[in-house]
Amino acid sequence: MKKHILLYIFPALTAGALLLGATSMTSSERSDVYSRTINPDTPASVTVCGEKVDLDRLDMWERFDRELTSMIYTHGNTLLTIKRANKYFPVMAPILKKNGVPDDMLYLACIESYLNPTARSSAGAAGIWQFMPATAKQYGLEVNDYVDERYNLEKATAAACRYLKRSYNKFGNWPSVMAAYNGGDARITKELEAQQVGKFFDLHLVEETLRYPFRVMAMKTIMEQPRAFGFMLKDDQLYQPGQFKRVSVNTPVEDWAAWAKKNGTTYAQLRRDNPWIRATSLPNKSGKTYTVLIPADSKSLSRKHLGTKTYSEKWTIK
Repeated sequence: MKKHILLYIFPALTAGALLLGATSMTSSERSDVYSRTINPDTPASVTVCGEKVDLDRLDMWERFDRELTSMIYTHGNTLLTIKRANKYFPVMAPILKKNGVPDDMLYLACIESYLNPTARSSAGAAGIWQFMPATAKQYGLEVNDYVDERYNLEKATAAACRYLKRSYNKFGNWPSVMAAYNGGDARITKELEAQQVGKFFDLHLVEETLRYPFRVMAMKTIMEQPRAFGFMLKDDQLYQPGQFKRVSVNTPVEDWAAWAKKNGTTYAQLRRDNPWIRATSLPNKSGKTYTVLIPADSKSLSRKHLGTKTYSEKWTIK
């Protein structure tokens, strides 16, 4: 029975997970399992960016438990985030490492956008890292009617690293950096001074910002051991990284559709692979060099040809 309970512990996740092994149970046992809503075990502490966060304090435990429970039972977005991470973490992680930013900040991007590369908020934040236009420009990204580098995963990740490192130099701890990413450096600095405390966990803030670092920590907890929380993914269910050729463009492009055809792809595929392209043409009066991704060859869009690569063995069942 214990074996089956491990598989059925979160019955809302998928019908397939619920049915796995059910034939060996009696009808009354199956009915009992299906009717349960079981709360996940909440750890006594978590480690984020190398810092141990003790959850013994009543409010700390409750705040983390709320986010963990919420992510497990809004499982569609959590599943999609794990699937997408297999595609995007291989691009993002080396950039964080190169810039001296802890890997755990990948989970901040997960919270920002569920790793949706074309995410856009009602407030105008865009891309996986959800930069606002002014902030994006401040950290070196081009944002206009023709190009929006908030949607360029490599450039936006590098810009996020610059932002995060600057914030860390100000606060000296990563939970405060996470809160500042949501609420703004100026707001967190002001509140730390006004409330006469030294760290985020002792602050009174608006609810969204209070929840934010706990959401990051909860996402990390789930993604480090998804099976423990009922997420049963197979390797071939993860989204796979593409295979691309990089083409340099340093001249105006009168018609991206014609350019795509000339380079052996379609306009639709060009826009999917390069969401930073925001119009049908590119004036490029400055002669700036842009790197455009196109499929490596005719087979590079085939799941069968690409095969299955799994970024983290912890994400899947065998």
